Amino acid sequence: MSVRRDLRRARRRTDLGSRVRVEILSENGVVVQARAAPLAESLAPAGSIADIPFENAAQAPDAVVIRRWERGTWRPVTAAQFAGDVIRSAKGLVAAGLRPQGRVAVMARTSYEWTVLDFAIWAAGGQTVPIYPTSSAQQVEWILRDSGATHLIVETSAHMEIAAIVDRRLPGPPRTWQLDDGAMAALAGLGAGVPDAEIGKRRAQLAPASIATICYTSGTTGYPKGCVLTHANLHDQAANTVDLLYPVFTEVTGQQASTLLFLPLAHILGRTIQIACLKARIEIGHCSSVKPDDVRPMMRSYRPTFIVGVPYLFEKIRDTGREMAERMRRGSSFDRAERTGTRFGAAYLRRHLGTGRGPGLYSYLAWGLYDLLVYRRIRAELGGRLRYAICGGSPLDPDLNLFFYSAGIMIYEGYGLTETTAAATITPPLAPRPGTVGQPVPGTAIRIAGDGEVLVRGGGVFGSYWNNQQASRAALRDGWLATGDLGHLDEDGYLTITGRKKDILVTSGGKNVAPAVLEDRLRSRPLIGQCVVLGDGRPYVAALVTLDPDALRHWLTMRRRPLDQSLDALRYDPDLWEAVQRAVDYANDVVSQPEAIRRFLVVDGYFTEENGLLTPSMKVKRQEVMAAYADEIEELYRR
Repeated sequence: MSVRRDLRRARRRTDLGSRVRVEILSENGVVVQARAAPLAESLAPAGSIADIPFENAAQAPDAVVIRRWERGTWRPVTAAQFAGDVIRSAKGLVAAGLRPQGRVAVMARTSYEWTVLDFAIWAAGGQTVPIYPTSSAQQVEWILRDSGATHLIVETSAHMEIAAIVDRRLPGPPRTWQLDDGAMAALAGLGAGVPDAEIGKRRAQLAPASIATICYTSGTTGYPKGCVLTHANLHDQAANTVDLLYPVFTEVTGQQASTLLFLPLAHILGRTIQIACLKARIEIGHCSSVKPDDVRPMMRSYRPTFIVGVPYLFEKIRDTGREMAERMRRGSSFDRAERTGTRFGAAYLRRHLGTGRGPGLYSYLAWGLYDLLVYRRIRAELGGRLRYAICGGSPLDPDLNLFFYSAGIMIYEGYGLTETTAAATITPPLAPRPGTVGQPVPGTAIRIAGDGEVLVRGGGVFGSYWNNQQASRAALRDGWLATGDLGHLDEDGYLTITGRKKDILVTSGGKNVAPAVLEDRLRSRPLIGQCVVLGDGRPYVAALVTLDPDALRHWLTMRRRPLDQSLDALRYDPDLWEAVQRAVDYANDVVSQPEAIRRFLVVDGYFTEENGLLTPSMKVKRQEVMAAYADEIEELYRR
């Protein structure tokens, strides 16, 4: 098992575990603050993120920093080639009228071109305004109007149609290009007459405090707010993450680190990971889709050593493995492999962390059997070289984490917001603690307020919202960011997130319930698509549940049922009801009886961005869901 081998090697490399000092502050016997000392130096007085491609080109011009997927193959891009593409696009933007501190909006899926444009905007002295490629005309209009972007680069003809609608509503529409219609070549042609020295001069004018990007939160309520992030914010996040994890990804494993990036670059996590990789010259490949069915074949082709994803990806990988086993009439074997892996992983980690005995002989023999039957198939499905993953966005089911650990893949969980430039905490190297989101990222402090709210301070914390001083004052309190999330710290400074302040339910009996714990576990089970836990002002806790379309299709196929059955016909099917009830029971295992889901209702439809019930970062819009399913909610409490 590769991860166990890595842990044994790490014991001989005590420097990896002792490089970060975490200071713990307790009050009345309760840990209220944890702070990790920084690992990386700050930017030089005149430095910026824009310098990274050019420093790479000067220091290692022939190093492969990116691989582009073109005509069915991965084509290498050297540091010198990447810097050349960046400077050509930067000169094009200058020729197109981009002024220093001007803003360029980018609306596209993850791609090599997105990466070039991000660094080109910075090299030209500008500021990037990312827009999710799934955004509506109303959302695009708000971001362009609020940010004052003077230039817009979109990907597809559909995006151009949205841009045309927005243009008619704006007093000064931005100059627009389309990637699918030769935008990169057009920019290169425009900038042919701009001297390289102009780009050098603009880069030299940038400082750590210069604004690098305005990232709009996906927003579960109201209009999204623009988070102002500086070059110093991005550098602090990228540099400390690299210094923390890179030795694990290379020195311990003996592998040359590489990653397949499929998270939207409109999301701050995808961009900070990309900056970190380019800074460390960790090879990157791009995948334009976040759908697991699209990602998996790209992973088999690219064969990364680590990836960054959200819980949904890992849930779907596990579920796909189960579906494959069921098609081979080995579903019960997969379930035993999952249970065995969870127990084995928990026991092995207890021994590694010095908190208990390790696996016994029988556990080792069972693990070895299922490694041959199940785990190696999962590793092969992910390219065969994957050893590590970083997971963020929402808590990962601890049992699922242990399952992947037993399959030879260690998942580092992290926690952060756009306002913290992605991760504020992350699992420390080779010291996993499933169920937590790790310790503070080096250079960051976490504090728990009196009401349980998580506060963050550090170099990654933003300075303000764009054009919204009232929201800025509400979020920042004496240098601490009030996250709106609830959590607690253990004696070693590991953070556990328990929910959102605004989502806490108070039943009519006065019981406080954090729905996120139940929702995360419920969503991790087969068949379950999304869910919303209810109970505010009600006599008991209930849940609305949607079914995953792919999982439902597989479930019907395996039982030789018609695939075109309506939900009304299925809702009270005893076998389906039993399967959903098992998922609910699994969720209820971690809460007290008054907090447990007493009733559930499988509802028609699915929560998506298109129907306005899901944000681009895959978060459920609770209020919109409750309004859309008001009648169904009343039915839950009617009888």
